[in-house]
Amino acid sequence: MKIEIRNGRFIDPKHGIDRVTTLYIAAGKVAAIGAAPALWNANRTIDASGLVVCPGLIDISARLREPGFEYKATLESEMAAAVAGGVTSLACPPDTDPPLDEPGLVQMLKHRARSLNQAHVYPIGALTVGLKGEALTEMGELTDAGCVAFSQAEAPLVDTQVLYRALQYAATFGYRVWLRPQDPYIGRGGVAHDGEVATRLGLTAIPPSAETIALAMIFTLVRETGVPVHLCRLSTAEGVAMIRAARKDGLPVTCDVAVHHLHLCDVDIGWFDTQCHLVPPLRSTRDRAALRAGLADGTVDLVCSDHTPVDDDGKQVPFGESEPGATGLELLLPLTLKWAAEDAVALPAALARITSAPAAMLGLDAGHLAVGQSADVCIFDPNAHWLVEPRALKSQGKNTPFLGLEVPGRVRCTLVGGQVVYEA
Repeated sequence: MKIEIRNGRFIDPKHGIDRVTTLYIAAGKVAAIGAAPALWNANRTIDASGLVVCPGLIDISARLREPGFEYKATLESEMAAAVAGGVTSLACPPDTDPPLDEPGLVQMLKHRARSLNQAHVYPIGALTVGLKGEALTEMGELTDAGCVAFSQAEAPLVDTQVLYRALQYAATFGYRVWLRPQDPYIGRGGVAHDGEVATRLGLTAIPPSAETIALAMIFTLVRETGVPVHLCRLSTAEGVAMIRAARKDGLPVTCDVAVHHLHLCDVDIGWFDTQCHLVPPLRSTRDRAALRAGLADGTVDLVCSDHTPVDDDGKQVPFGESEPGATGLELLLPLTLKWAAEDAVALPAALARITSAPAAMLGLDAGHLAVGQSADVCIFDPNAHWLVEPRALKSQGKNTPFLGLEVPGRVRCTLVGGQVVYEA
């Protein structure tokens, strides 16, 4: 299949390309950019006039809810949501049921994903058996099965000796470790940021120190072991400052932010809006500003959707009893574009946060469109706005704080391996 994508604004952040040109695809790979290959004869031509043509988006945190939580979402529904959002590669956390702590489970998930022939799926393996924080998993076997990193997801790892051994082991064999910095005791039972909103609503609070104490402990262990660690879902201004200082000291740490936290704060909870019950909690306006600034200056490396589909029963209960999480695969691009426009961030720099940067974090040769590279492509209209409403979302989870909001950036076409997998 030969595809010619004409007249689009071709943006490849990794290679510093931003110009109107033509992209040629053959045999699932990029055949040429600009001038057509010899004896070129396209089977299909796509006119991308007025559209942006960029590498397919990469999301490092998307819960597909399989195995174990199919009543919340299925692999079919969430893969459809991914390609509708321009996401061609995604990593799924290990907090399934059972957790991704055995090679057979990982292989089954990858096989199911491949059979759908849509986005690429990269499982994150459980750091400890059953995510119980007691015994380390067989990281070597899980890596051979297809895991690209290891994490506890939201499960606490209370025993610091176990974490220390895990980091030592990872340092020895070059495994990637991702940690979510939150002290399990200070924030225990909390559902909202420790501020006047939580006080007014009578909600159990999670103070910023729950994040900063965990960061301090992780930094100490990183110094001891020398292993690079990725910190997931930063949420506080103090956390951003600590990351900035740690990097100046030479610590090999990286971090990300969930796209929801770039736009929302604890005030958005309003009168107990369970759509705003997220983990980590929505913080203050000061924290939100620090996250946006940190993303703009490179302290925060990338953005993820933290896609967490929840069924209606999980949200239509009192706030403190509701299930945290928001759907985000289809909103990753629009909300990133919205942040870029509001903070005067150039489009190529914004797209780097959701293409080449997450590819580097996952250790993938993806997120760019050089000749010979797999043709994973997203074509979108940056000027088209659309209304976020349940019927507009492919995901089985319709839970998002952005329902009713008009957002920029409509995906027109998604290609994976040179095949059109979504078209609007």
